[in-house]
Amino acid sequence: MASTSSSIVFDDIFTINDIDKGGKKFDRVSRLYARSKNYDMDLTLDYNIELFPLVTGDSFAMALASSLSRDGGAPTADGEDGEDKDRDVWRPDGKGRRGLEEDYDYVMYGKVYKFDTGSSDIVTAYASFGGLLLSITGSYRHLTNVVLGDPVYVLLRK
Repeated sequence: MASTSSSIVFDDIFTINDIDKGGKKFDRVSRLYARSKNYDMDLTLDYNIELFPLVTGDSFAMALASSLSRDGGAPTADGEDGEDKDRDVWRPDGKGRRGLEEDYDYVMYGKVYKFDTGSSDIVTAYASFGGLLLSITGSYRHLTNVVLGDPVYVLLRK
């Protein structure tokens, strides 16, 4: 798991079990089904196949982050919280500070919209990224920093 000073709330390496299990529904979007190596989490994720091509059997690193800031939005020396200084972490003109997006190949921004508690200690967190969906299921211990209603970034790299 990520350290407390980081904005990363979950990270692991996943291996793809299947892609578009129920048939392909959109031209540029696929749904992958994967299992994590370290935490035994199950992942379902919609992603753009033109921007991030994957095949069954591929492994990739995935992180969920509350911010793209590398320091997790910690308070600054003058007492400001990290929210305002986080504002220019990513800028299309490239003049912003280098954030977490520099370490990954594919990044989406969305919101955690649902959190289901299943049997015993198994939970499922759901997030939407402009209509592209994510669900991650596993032990609640690994998803304690994922909060319902909070914005979230999903970051992927091969």
